[in-house]
Amino acid sequence: MKNGRYENALADIPEYSDEEVSNAVAALLASLCEWPFSTLHNLFTDVLPWYIYYLFCPHSSFHVERAVARWRCSLKEYRMRDLRSADLEVWTLIRQEERRQAEKIRLIPSENYVSHAVMEATGSVFTNKYSEGYPGRRYYEGQQVVDALEELAQARARSLFGVKYVNVQPYSGSPANLAVCFALLDPGDALMGLDLTHGGHLTHGWKVNFSAKYYRSVPYRLNTATGLIDYDALEETARRERPKLIICGATAYPRTIDFARVAAIAREVGAYSLADIAHIAGLIAGGVHPSPAGIVDVITTTTHKSLRGPRGAMIMTDSEEIAKKVDRAIIPGLQGGPHDHTTAAIAVALREASTPEFKAYARQIVANAKAFAEELLSLGYALVSGGTDTHLMVIDLTNKGVSGKAAARALDLGGIETNYNTIPDDPRKANDPSGLRIGTPAVTSRGMREDEMRRIARWMDRIIAHLDDEAVLEKTRLEVAELCRSFPAPGLPGSEV
Repeated sequence: MKNGRYENALADIPEYSDEEVSNAVAALLASLCEWPFSTLHNLFTDVLPWYIYYLFCPHSSFHVERAVARWRCSLKEYRMRDLRSADLEVWTLIRQEERRQAEKIRLIPSENYVSHAVMEATGSVFTNKYSEGYPGRRYYEGQQVVDALEELAQARARSLFGVKYVNVQPYSGSPANLAVCFALLDPGDALMGLDLTHGGHLTHGWKVNFSAKYYRSVPYRLNTATGLIDYDALEETARRERPKLIICGATAYPRTIDFARVAAIAREVGAYSLADIAHIAGLIAGGVHPSPAGIVDVITTTTHKSLRGPRGAMIMTDSEEIAKKVDRAIIPGLQGGPHDHTTAAIAVALREASTPEFKAYARQIVANAKAFAEELLSLGYALVSGGTDTHLMVIDLTNKGVSGKAAARALDLGGIETNYNTIPDDPRKANDPSGLRIGTPAVTSRGMREDEMRRIARWMDRIIAHLDDEAVLEKTRLEVAELCRSFPAPGLPGSEV
């Protein structure tokens, strides 16, 4: 790979002596004794030349770290040969998805790239284990290792987010929110959450969701003039409706959330306060967004999105009473055995999120989003709230005379993946709204920075101005693919991360 970003990274890698290189290669070779001859033949044909080249050219730019990364990637490739033999159709679909993720610019804010380490843990032997219950209190034997794993994940979450109690068993974000409602509310109790069409989530009280079917949903909204949460109106509604739970958090709100204001309102009316930080957990872990820890009663989050982990979730609190209620809500209330392989990957992701490198990543997410927003504004696009403080923004395409759905489909053909989204008080239907939602976690994981954001914004503008021009879409797709080749996607074949 020849690009400035990688060559700069090489400058920080120390040179190794011939003896160190030989020992490293020997250790790698020794690990191959378990492989069948046919696999070894193909593996050596593909990989061994790199090591021969390195051993005879010790002063080249091919350092041990790069060689080891290539070796690990190759081992993963050849392990996939088992899947190819067992199920060619699934193997082919996985290969197609790898190529799609590698060649496209992915701007959906809830998507990201996980590391090889997270992916390895997700596919680990823990998928074979069944572990109903909690550490030290299981319904099955053989839990010694699983108990240690879950306790490790809990400890890392407590340290990273500064909370006292953590449940790492929810299958995903929606089940986590369901568990909190099940733990703290009775059917028919009132809850307040940000209206879905104004940037909230289905589980925050949208009319077709369990949160509105089993509870009395009283949504709050944005001030449509400013695009910001109207905290005064929220407070007035809470005083009138007396909810038992107030949820703050969003899926399409680009500004910093005032957790303290929401918690104060909740205390005044005798309600619990819940912060759903699924989208911004990585920003909080990285120190670039205020944390609700120690402010609200309970916190839920997914472990993917900006936290860059597997598809799981966590529930956190400082209250022992709430923690006990949540644990009972998860099991026996709602779930059976946890997904232990996901717990393993959550633990890995939490360790990664505790590093200085992750803090730098979180800062770059926000810097990229701000640069992206500024470029879009300069191109004449309207943004809900006029910009962003976080990882995402919502584009109002009304002044462009284009629907969000039409724009998203054309952008996808041009190599840029987004999702269409409602804007506050959208005059269009939800399945063909006026807006686009975009975010920067995934492109930042690839190492892209502000200049690339501005370039992507201009590509988007080109496509939106020529939705039906196949030549323009194809030209842009090829340019996008070329840029992506300069920024390998973490966790995919060919990347070192």
